[in-house]
Amino acid sequence: MVVVLLGAGCTHNIFVKNHQSPLDSVVSSTINLSALKVGVLPTQSRTEQERMIKPLDEYLEKSLGRQVDFQIAQSYEEVVDWLVKGKLDLAYLGPVTYLEAVDKGAKIEPLVAPIDKHTGQPWYRSCIIVQANSSIKSIKDLKGKRVAFVHKSSTSGYLMAAATFKNLEINPREDFSQILFTGSHSKSIEALANGTVDAAVTNVSSYLKSQKQGRVTAQNSRIIWESAPIPHSPIVISQKLSPELILQFKRAFISSPDGIEDIVGTESAGYTLIIPADYAPIQKLRQELNLIATSAK
Repeated sequence: MVVVLLGAGCTHNIFVKNHQSPLDSVVSSTINLSALKVGVLPTQSRTEQERMIKPLDEYLEKSLGRQVDFQIAQSYEEVVDWLVKGKLDLAYLGPVTYLEAVDKGAKIEPLVAPIDKHTGQPWYRSCIIVQANSSIKSIKDLKGKRVAFVHKSSTSGYLMAAATFKNLEINPREDFSQILFTGSHSKSIEALANGTVDAAVTNVSSYLKSQKQGRVTAQNSRIIWESAPIPHSPIVISQKLSPELILQFKRAFISSPDGIEDIVGTESAGYTLIIPADYAPIQKLRQELNLIATSAK
């Protein structure tokens, strides 16, 4: 079940199903169990994320034999706050938001990450896109231009590009004519498409998805920069859950069918197990850019 949070204490059910397991024994053993709560970063438009989540929601409920409620956060900060306060059993994060949650004391551990169906690898790439007729040919040409980022907590929509800017001695605040934080990848791409900005920082998966949806095309836009591979968006799990339930989740994800999309829009070829060390390179970049809060533990 997808639950959209409209405000404090206010929820709205997007769709409701008859929660039935195919095995009567599973139903009888789980009928009194509370729903599992899964938080999701708002990386795409809400309508698009509801569509993306539905197949995974239905698959997990069938596999686990209990209700699973997906909650799409209003912001990157909100899903981190939910984790710190222990309000979630599972969360679909980006690498940076996972690290932010841990820094702030969230009792979580990384569980699995999607394998990109097209590359066969558990990683993705950040990119910067411009309009096809733009005079911008490289990152250095961004000086004096309007640039859209997703959020300072976005790995592909901010961090990777920010690290590259630093290496090239480009100061976005001083060198760009305008900086816009849109809040989602789809909004950043839309800002480029309608001419609000001259360049948008996003990721290749979201860019290709937008082409399929007609927001932009390969004819009216192009990529001027791609990052090194980024460890894929982790699904994290609460340490308060029993070892048995954590193992159930692992088995469910590892056995998931091809084609289920992740939160940045990548079609997955299943999932792979991950460990905290997989995200050490991202934490190093955050340290180099002074993006770790002083209160971090």
